[in-house]
Amino acid sequence: MTAIPEPLTPAEPWTGRDDGPGTGPRWHQVVTVGADAGSGPVLIGFRSDEGVRRNQGRPGAVDGPAALRRALAPLAVPEGLTITDLGDVVVDTDLEAGQRGLGAHTGSALGAHRPVVVLGGGHEVARASYLGLRAGGRLDGRRLGVLNLDAHFDLRRAERATSGTPFRQIAEDEQRAGRRLDYLVLGIARSANTSDLFATADRIGAEYRLDLDCQQTDQGAIREQVGGFLDRVDVVHLTVDLDCLPAAVAPGVSAPAGLGIPLTVLLQVVTQVARSGRLALLDIAELNPLFDQDSRTARTAARIIHEVVTNWAE
Repeated sequence: MTAIPEPLTPAEPWTGRDDGPGTGPRWHQVVTVGADAGSGPVLIGFRSDEGVRRNQGRPGAVDGPAALRRALAPLAVPEGLTITDLGDVVVDTDLEAGQRGLGAHTGSALGAHRPVVVLGGGHEVARASYLGLRAGGRLDGRRLGVLNLDAHFDLRRAERATSGTPFRQIAEDEQRAGRRLDYLVLGIARSANTSDLFATADRIGAEYRLDLDCQQTDQGAIREQVGGFLDRVDVVHLTVDLDCLPAAVAPGVSAPAGLGIPLTVLLQVVTQVARSGRLALLDIAELNPLFDQDSRTARTAARIIHEVVTNWAE
């Protein structure tokens, strides 16, 4: 018998300025909080620090969902777009229960073929998002592709789940289901990943691109690589760890990047994926408002979400 997940904690009302009639809407004017409405994207927050804490990172990502909503609220959206904010999964020390809870709630939306955006939270959110894809039947008879924009592989071995284990867990889950995970990572920092992690990536057949090869001059090659990935898979889980961006652009993360992927390159990638027709779910991870500067990281993350949602709608 499947356990019933804890109810979602309602999100705060979305607020912002009103430009007057005939001026076009902003996010805060089209988001419906709580009740499911329309056929547009669904937002769910994952308020979790536990995976980062277990991974000995800097806590604070638990407040990421609220900061993301504040940064999204004033952005303009196309006429006719509807967005539903279902609220938050709140995680205490029982990370695994929180991951299962998010999986159950996102699974319901995905089962109804609604696009889903998960607002993290530490990168342990990726395993929870995967559980949602599975619960929503989106992987039945289909090949899953996970595209991770990240400075880290997050393929660690550990006795329990952390923010550093999600993609190893997903690969093992897919193997048990008789499927092969197609895992592509863009932005890997060689200085931030041990030789064991590179060996694990090779063992599971992961494809990756170093941060040194994700610069402005590499955009054509990246577009071709992402296109090949999209051609191989049926369903895409797009996951963005904000530490893949330069520290000057995204200071508010658990582990700021020394180099990182330029924002324009990252936006090209997420737009390409959103327009592919294969994207089922986006999650944003590792926003840590405690270390943000003038909400710089939150605003950058909001722009990423905005690009995905508006291109999804098109």
